[in-house]
Amino acid sequence: MSIQEKKCFSKDHEETPSFYCMECEIYMCKNCKDLHSKLFKYHKEYSLDKDINLIFNGYCKEKNHLDKLEYYCKTHNKLCCSACIAKIKRNDKGQHTDCEVYVIEDIKDSKKGILQKNIKYLEDLSKNIQTSIKELKVLFGKINESKEALKVKIQETFTKIRTQINEREDELLLEVDQLYEETYVSDNVIRDLDNLPNRIKSSLDKGQIISKDWEKENKLNSLIHGCINIEDNLDYINKVYQIMKKSKNEMKTNIKFFPEEKIDVSKFLDKIVKFGKIYKDNELNEMR
Repeated sequence: MSIQEKKCFSKDHEETPSFYCMECEIYMCKNCKDLHSKLFKYHKEYSLDKDINLIFNGYCKEKNHLDKLEYYCKTHNKLCCSACIAKIKRNDKGQHTDCEVYVIEDIKDSKKGILQKNIKYLEDLSKNIQTSIKELKVLFGKINESKEALKVKIQETFTKIRTQINEREDELLLEVDQLYEETYVSDNVIRDLDNLPNRIKSSLDKGQIISKDWEKENKLNSLIHGCINIEDNLDYINKVYQIMKKSKNEMKTNIKFFPEEKIDVSKFLDKIVKFGKIYKDNELNEMR
């Protein structure tokens, strides 16, 4: 009987089963499954909709095969039904016609011997595996610590590089300000130059007035004071004027940044891009 023809194990339920318990070897409807789960919470319940290929009920699951699994194919190490070993290959039958096939009872002792060997192997493996797992976990923990330490080292290295680059950038920017101030006219001088024509005109007008009143004895001290102011103002005007003439020549001087060519910058960036390498111990000599 195929799974599709099975009924719920409870005689009180006529519903088509939806679940199967491998340990109890029973089919269950939804209500029985809920009760079964409470009673046997460690039993594995298979859904007939999703897990049907995982359920072993003693019958062949090949398409169009409804026979009980009574044969063993040694060639494929697989249980077969009579349809699987049919001599005529037709309608999904006879897949194992040319294989080395035995009746299940004939391979019982052979499989028991293999089972005993596997049990012994699993027992030994069970003893060793726990120790190996503990050792592996310790080693894995150390490896993770090593990985994090390596990442920290990389971060520290590149932080130093970035810090040094930023400091060098600040130094060059400050140097630009100082060099421009030493080489070219300052902002203050430019502002003074804007006032220079007015200062010249003011001194000229004042000098002409003093010149007209020069013979007035009662104003002599005032006239002399005016002359002194014009002389002081003229000293400042000449100073600014000389700076202006000097600056006109210095303005022709170009201040540049090296490396200024794209190819030079690219070479430097190539070194940065390729800086650093992650390697294993046995690869160190090859890198050198």
